[in-house]
Amino acid sequence: MPPQPYLDISQLDMNNILVDKDGIYAVLPHRYEFARLDAIVHQDEQAGLMAGYHDLRDDEFWVRGHIPGRPIFPGVMMVETAAQLVCYYVMATSEAQSGFLGFGGVDGVKFRGSVLPGQRVILVGKMLEIRPRRCRGAVQGFVDGRMVFEGEITGMWL
Repeated sequence: MPPQPYLDISQLDMNNILVDKDGIYAVLPHRYEFARLDAIVHQDEQAGLMAGYHDLRDDEFWVRGHIPGRPIFPGVMMVETAAQLVCYYVMATSEAQSGFLGFGGVDGVKFRGSVLPGQRVILVGKMLEIRPRRCRGAVQGFVDGRMVFEGEITGMWL
């Protein structure tokens, strides 16, 4: 059984974009195929909560080869997309650090469903800790209201 969602995603207004792609990538250095987030739609610094989404397109680089005839969004790309959500949140809200927040680890990742081209994956994150050398955020991904993955992301300042 999946855990409780950090946010009630039915209450998120996907049309109320707080930060668009240009705003995200003014903070994050990812480009081209690795620019995974399309928008930030929720940010609550008091609670350490954030939400954003990525719309999967038929022309993404992985579609042709993962899995021919039945493309499934790779789990590692789900984790990367969620990590970018956490990275954006920390880099945009933490003034104590500068530089790049890179992967330090992933823990407890569980995949609970497939994500396909044409679908929107909604990502929700909850910060567990932000320290001078690292941070940890719990993440969840949803498609059509159903949790498709969860896990924890650790970031380290590089």
